[in-house]
Amino acid sequence: MSNLSSQRERIEARRRGAQSRSTLTWTLVIIAAVAIAGYLLWVSLRPAEGTAVPLEGETHVQEGTDPQYVSNPPTSGKHYASELAPPGFYEEADLEPYLPYPEGYAVHNLEHGYIIFWYNCDVIDEAACEQLKTDIRNFIDQSLTKKLLALPWNKTDIPLVLTSWGYMLEMPVFDAGRASAFIAANAPKAPEPNAP
Repeated sequence: MSNLSSQRERIEARRRGAQSRSTLTWTLVIIAAVAIAGYLLWVSLRPAEGTAVPLEGETHVQEGTDPQYVSNPPTSGKHYASELAPPGFYEEADLEPYLPYPEGYAVHNLEHGYIIFWYNCDVIDEAACEQLKTDIRNFIDQSLTKKLLALPWNKTDIPLVLTSWGYMLEMPVFDAGRASAFIAANAPKAPEPNAP
């Protein structure tokens, strides 16, 4: 009898062990699902960074039309159906194919969740300009966020302004921490953040 009893105990112990592993597995799956859902909710509800700018819509206009925006640089509004060039850092000469209104293309990028670094070297000396360009390039190159553009913009008296759809952040000097916070908070708030 003790052999039979011992065998039943072993079977019961294996059953309890399997049941415990199953319970632990399901508990971990549920915790992971709740954590992911919580994170996604937090990302969608967290406050935006920078200054909110009233939205001007997202209407397409004919290329070459002066789109005219209420904010400087633009954060939303009429734009061309084509995007600007691929993500990256652009000098004045790089924008030649997009003249006279590269902002008409750039706003389409904003609609797709891009962040734009509008830099103005006209308001700082040459050494500060080179440092600003280097800082922006390095940030873009090292960022895990790929939808980043840096464009020359001499229509403001601030050396650097970051924009996302409906938000802007003025930076008298480059601040990587503030740029990262702006990107994390605002990129997902565009009308089409998952578009290419």
